[in-house]
Amino acid sequence: MNYSELKKNTNIGWNTWNTTSVMSHALLPYGFAINLCIKDHSHSNVLREALIGRFGNEEEHIFPHVRSWDGKYTSINVKYIETEFNVESAVINNEQLILVTPLKNGLKPATLIVEACLLWGKEGTLGKRDGRIFGDFDDGKHIEIYTSGQKYDMPYTYSLSPSYTVDMTEPIAVSTFPCSADEARKLIDEAKKSVYAEAEKYGINSEAYIAIKSCLAWDTIYECEKDRLCSPVSRMWNKGWGGYVLFDWDTFFAAMIASVDNKELAYLNALAIANEVTEKGFVPNFACNDNLKSRDRSQPPVGSMVAMELYKKYKEPWFICEMYDNMIGWNRWFAENRMTDEGYMCWGSNKYEPVNGRYFEKYDTGNLQGAAFESGLDNSPMYDNVPFDNEREISLLADVGLMGLYIKDCKSLIEMAKISGNEADIPEIEARLNKVEAALMTLWSEKDGMFLNKNLVTNELSRRVSPTNFYSFYSDKVSESQKKSMIDNYFYNPKEFWGDYIMPSISRSDPGYKDQTYWRGRIWAPMNYLVYNAFKDAGLNKDAKALAEKSRELLLKEWNAHGHVHENYSGDDGWGCGVGNSDKFYHWGGLLGYIAIDAENLK
Repeated sequence: MNYSELKKNTNIGWNTWNTTSVMSHALLPYGFAINLCIKDHSHSNVLREALIGRFGNEEEHIFPHVRSWDGKYTSINVKYIETEFNVESAVINNEQLILVTPLKNGLKPATLIVEACLLWGKEGTLGKRDGRIFGDFDDGKHIEIYTSGQKYDMPYTYSLSPSYTVDMTEPIAVSTFPCSADEARKLIDEAKKSVYAEAEKYGINSEAYIAIKSCLAWDTIYECEKDRLCSPVSRMWNKGWGGYVLFDWDTFFAAMIASVDNKELAYLNALAIANEVTEKGFVPNFACNDNLKSRDRSQPPVGSMVAMELYKKYKEPWFICEMYDNMIGWNRWFAENRMTDEGYMCWGSNKYEPVNGRYFEKYDTGNLQGAAFESGLDNSPMYDNVPFDNEREISLLADVGLMGLYIKDCKSLIEMAKISGNEADIPEIEARLNKVEAALMTLWSEKDGMFLNKNLVTNELSRRVSPTNFYSFYSDKVSESQKKSMIDNYFYNPKEFWGDYIMPSISRSDPGYKDQTYWRGRIWAPMNYLVYNAFKDAGLNKDAKALAEKSRELLLKEWNAHGHVHENYSGDDGWGCGVGNSDKFYHWGGLLGYIAIDAENLK
């Protein structure tokens, strides 16, 4: 097996592959899609692009429910202007079945517009003849779209492809085989039961499983530029970036979430972002269409760690072999570009000649903000007023979090080298590991009982503490007394990190905590995951389980109330809503549930 074969094997079947709408069901590899559009007659617009997370007065409000990975069952509730309806789907013997159930109408019933579309530049023929819409393909494939609803003419649908229009006065079946609404209801109920049965296997974590699976599955799309399935952070972000965008650690974490029970999607995401390496050999902060990448900066080096977590579960060497070259190249790049002679590691950002001349290539490169973007913690108080070395193009702050992650990266790479037959690389990896570990040990503050960041101009330790300081636990050199100090004085201390909702992105005692915006006090699932994993590495299973239980509670608060899986959450009350910079359906929020599921294996 290799990545090309994996893509070929998975680019098949009916699913919600079309990033522009969760009410679009497409068939790969043909690119044929059934698009559902809504005309609410109290408004002039037609709802064509239905996305989870929009909540304006004249926008669609979508509440996602339980669904499968493979599209065999999906379910959403949609409120749009004066109309409310459910959309459920099932795949029956490789045929698509959709049931639209109206729940509320305005003075005039809304109209369902069913469009046949051909996506992603795929070749085929669409048509409408004798009242039927269809698609024909060179291999003889013929697809027809049927509906149980009473069709009528509505000239001003503004459809650019063959379509039907149906009044939403009763449940409507839309399918690729003849099917009544009653028959559709029975078939879809059977598919729904099987999805709930899968969730029940997770016991106390069944709701968390449903939440993370729903979020990641809805965020998974077909990305046509590189002919692959992948899971961008959300469809809302894809729209804003012109098609798709993959972020570094976000996409590696999508692989971790998928690994709960979808090996192929886990591999697809890890390989998708690993193969976005730049010409200089690092995984970029972001990569999107038209070869636009952040060529000035990377992001947290979590790829090798994720690769080894997947290997421990699936034991498939081919995957490690596919990942290895890019991962060791990335590790070398960090050493060459972000490590001082003493072994300290600092975030940075390098000036470079723009390739496309778009926004992110013109601003915040080669400066402190670019370095903060590389950390992934864009506005963290840790980086307030930190000096920046314009010659070396790094922030002059020895960063405990980066050093801890780099140590973990080196340890994971050593294991990958053994698995992939690259043992000759191990001495150089060990040399970098030892150098960074030795430097990390100099950042211990006996007075504060914590490993602290260090200003490399003043040589002063920074007392601005975040969950990243716990990444020091990835080093085997941290003593038992140091672990106890950090756990007792910081993790379980309600003045620092403990509380009803944890872990805030800066300690509660920090002046920046009260800001509660983005990385200034909000809770972020990737931080919880990385601390949880560090606790496990340090043998702190009891504390890891405590973090996992809190993480599950945080996830389910928003999920049960609103069907949201947030980008970040309030450190005060645990809500994700209430701020404008917390995407409501951002897949790495699912790490909160992943942690809880994983912790069931801890003793």
